[in-house]
Amino acid sequence: MKTNYNQTVGSGSPGKKAAVVWLLLSPLLCLAAPQTPVGEPVVINLSAGVSEGQIQAALDALPVAGGEVVLPPGRFEIAKPIVLERDFQSLRGSGGATILHLADNANCPVIIMGDPVNAPTKIVRHLKVAGFFIDGNRNHQQRELWRELGEGSEIRNNGITAQSLEDCTVENITAARCRSGGLVTTLGVRRLLVKNFESFDNEFDGLACYLTEDSVFTSLSLHDNPGAGISLDLAFNHNIISNATLVGNDLGIFMRASRENQFLNVAIRNSHHHGVFMAHSETQTATGWGPAPQTECVYNSFTNLIAMNCGGAAFRVNNTTCTHNVIIRAKFEGNVKGNLSLAQPNLVAVQ
Repeated sequence: MKTNYNQTVGSGSPGKKAAVVWLLLSPLLCLAAPQTPVGEPVVINLSAGVSEGQIQAALDALPVAGGEVVLPPGRFEIAKPIVLERDFQSLRGSGGATILHLADNANCPVIIMGDPVNAPTKIVRHLKVAGFFIDGNRNHQQRELWRELGEGSEIRNNGITAQSLEDCTVENITAARCRSGGLVTTLGVRRLLVKNFESFDNEFDGLACYLTEDSVFTSLSLHDNPGAGISLDLAFNHNIISNATLVGNDLGIFMRASRENQFLNVAIRNSHHHGVFMAHSETQTATGWGPAPQTECVYNSFTNLIAMNCGGAAFRVNNTTCTHNVIIRAKFEGNVKGNLSLAQPNLVAVQ
């Protein structure tokens, strides 16, 4: 049974005692929120025109058992990040007609999923964000970092920053014009599902993933980003990226420190440089610069990969440490620097 705060203000099931919590959830109305038993989901429907503070208050008011905050169509001005940092919290809009617009000079992420600090001390589970158009308003932001000093200073001003999470979902989201990336996963993300995600005209990447494992990214449209459509770095392992279209980005896919990932039905077109660029990181050693340990790309497979009309090569392997990668049933056409560009022969198996 779901409890809708707009429809059941102050009510409770027969024989149950309802504790009423008063929250300012709309500019015009103070709503009563009944306490629900553990395990019973709660839905809070907010009115058009609420502030990000009122959205945050509704999320914070969800019981320990969790629940969902729902926004109607309309434009919502966001001056501080909306944070989901407790298990089983959900924030849902009404699709593209629900616009989260970052206010001028806010210089912050729009949504943070997880502990909103530089070094999270907890893992947050079972969060869901769905059904929004996020406008990061990047031309009216002055910097990439949320805070210049103190805790939070390393969190980039992305459309969605997801960090230190397990078993969470991002679905039916568009992120555009963000000061850093559209969606960034980092700091220990496992079993994340990203589905029906579009991202364009962000300052850097459409989708960027770091320290992310065992996750699925599907039905992606990533286009016209000055960085990469997809940027993968720093222990991106055992993930699946499928049914993705990457058009007009600087690079289609940038990869380092990525192991045992599957790419299925990925189409890359009109990248300014390479379609796929694969490399390792380098570090200073006693004999000069050399590969940093565990930063190579190995055991990745690309099935039904398309790379067409790119300004560089369709598939560039920049370092000899990147081995045991497989391309199956590829279609490469019209790329300025050819199809396979390898640091040495036979780095990639083509089937």
